[in-house]
Amino acid sequence: MALINRKWTPAHADEWTKEDWYTIILSPIAYVLLSIGVGLSFLLLPIGFIILGIGILVTIFMHWIIDPKLKMISNEYEKRQHEYLEQLERKARWEEHHG
Repeated sequence: MALINRKWTPAHADEWTKEDWYTIILSPIAYVLLSIGVGLSFLLLPIGFIILGIGILVTIFMHWIIDPKLKMISNEYEKRQHEYLEQLERKARWEEHHG
């Protein structure tokens, strides 16, 4: 079993998994690193640029982990919404002709 799953089915993507927990942990770390890095970079301190770079890498890694799952969930909701709108349109047409 892979440490990070990058292939999802709609049903499995809608459940809480270890990838969600990785993102929950990485998100505040990235936020803190980016905030401190930007602040220290404005002061032109070399450590600020290093921290900012690490924060950017953590953010990219976090998105790399969770993005396939979010895309699958989003695609599934778009599909459901499209089906719902088609059904609603059919009902509206039926009511126009029979109402």
